[in-house]
Amino acid sequence: MSSSSPSDLAIAFRSLPRRIREAQGDTPDPVTAGQVAVMRQLIAEAARLMRVPDDAGAVADAIGAVPADEWDPAVLNRLREIALEAGSTVRQIEALADEG
Repeated sequence: MSSSSPSDLAIAFRSLPRRIREAQGDTPDPVTAGQVAVMRQLIAEAARLMRVPDDAGAVADAIGAVPADEWDPAVLNRLREIALEAGSTVRQIEALADEG
């Protein structure tokens, strides 16, 4: 996502809750709890950057509300990094669920 647009990032953040649910499936919470906590931390960081409540949907809405010419490059780059880390974390949750 190093060259992802803000609209791509908004879509990525908006889809995180669904992706986590799908990755975890029926796996008991203790199996994936560590990675789910990592995901919460990533979403919380993105929420702080965007100055919104700690919620992936709120982050997505905030990203979508920033005009293209008003982005702080450092914030946009960090959001891209967080989105990459979140994608990796979803894959880790899925792997744990497959093992558990």
